[in-house]
Amino acid sequence: MRLPMQTEHHHKIFSFELFPPKTEKGFDNLKKTVQELQTLQPAFFSVTYGAGGSTQQRTFDTAEWLVGEHITTAPHLSCIGASRDEILEILEHYKSHGIRRLVALRGDLPSGVGLGGLGELDHANQLVALIREAFADHFYIEVAAYPEFHPQANSPELDLTYFKMKVEAGADSAITQYFYNVDAYFRFIDDCQRLGIDIPIVPGIMPITNFTQLARFSDACGTEIPRWLRKRLEGFGDDLESIRSYGADTVTRLCERLLEGGAPGLHFYTMNQVKPSLDIWQSLALTSAHPQ
Repeated sequence: MRLPMQTEHHHKIFSFELFPPKTEKGFDNLKKTVQELQTLQPAFFSVTYGAGGSTQQRTFDTAEWLVGEHITTAPHLSCIGASRDEILEILEHYKSHGIRRLVALRGDLPSGVGLGGLGELDHANQLVALIREAFADHFYIEVAAYPEFHPQANSPELDLTYFKMKVEAGADSAITQYFYNVDAYFRFIDDCQRLGIDIPIVPGIMPITNFTQLARFSDACGTEIPRWLRKRLEGFGDDLESIRSYGADTVTRLCERLLEGGAPGLHFYTMNQVKPSLDIWQSLALTSAHPQ
């Protein structure tokens, strides 16, 4: 299967996600991670943003360090828990620091808080519209996509409708939640094309290094670990070396199928580690020659 968006590897976009470290030691480790991954010349590094803006200052600090190193940076920005004025202030802050790329999200609800009555914007399409209204085309805007559908979606059709609303509000491209079922991605692309959605939709890639943590995280975010993969990983017990080896092979094959099928690139969820993503990169024999 090949998608209309298919391009050669050197025209694909490869990028990495980081999370803001909590300690000076963590920040030192992040700097080493970035310096090693930057040798691959990714298109950009994204930087996550906690529920309700709980890591806001650490996100600023991380993004500003990256910019200071002349590295293209795409900080996450979520609208839950923030007023329009607060969001505009953050955007002005990023603009003043030379940031031109954003990942615009609704964001996770803080623990114990329900949707509604928190902040002025309830959905990511409203955030995208606000960015376009206030800053026109200054920012390149990434949004989230969910091939296995958002865990809070009432139906697949409604989830696709919300995604289309983000695109119509002005999103330039999308990054998916990670997944291990390649058919889910291609079916999602088919559904999007049927609705006239033609922006690049880059698969999010989560390396497998620890099954217990992965299972807990996947249950929380709605990602399915296929039964065959779950059982195989469970069979390794506490043998982390075997889990990592098998996980690297499995995710490499997933990436091969995605790229061969026409995915416009890959976005690696690094968890601030070098080796898992680097191993997959090297197994795929990817090059860094692509447009910045």
